[in-house]
Amino acid sequence: MKKILLLSDTHGYIDDAILKHVSHADEVWHAGDIGDLNVTNQIKKLKPLKAVFGNIDGHEVRAEFPENNRFMCESVDVWITHIGGYPNKYDMRIREALRKNPPDIFICGHSHILKVMPDKKLNLLHLNPGAVGKYGFHKVRTMLRFVIDGSNIKDLEVIEFENR
Repeated sequence: MKKILLLSDTHGYIDDAILKHVSHADEVWHAGDIGDLNVTNQIKKLKPLKAVFGNIDGHEVRAEFPENNRFMCESVDVWITHIGGYPNKYDMRIREALRKNPPDIFICGHSHILKVMPDKKLNLLHLNPGAVGKYGFHKVRTMLRFVIDGSNIKDLEVIEFENR
């Protein structure tokens, strides 16, 4: 069993409130637009991190993290990318690969809009944790927390922070 903290779109912002949630997770997953390696360095001091770069990330972040990160967590196939779209509107760069070999969980960021929705056609769970940074149009900063236990994804919670 693993407790996962999923965040995205930090845009260089990290604070003690975020790090408190990091400390309670077994792993942290970041869906891009990291903004500054200070963010991921602070997370990695506390917990293992899996991440991807986003469209605002410079060469230093891109040198450390891939555009797509596909891996197994327990018995769950996970795919993280920054710009991915959502069910029936996936980004053209990944649409065909996703259709041919769908994961159990497909994660993206970019929109700053929290979304948790099943894709019944591809039999996957789509997750976008929204944005936890202070840059962007979003009013509420959000992250997701959930548990992977074998092949089960459970105990999904939205973590909300004060308005920007």
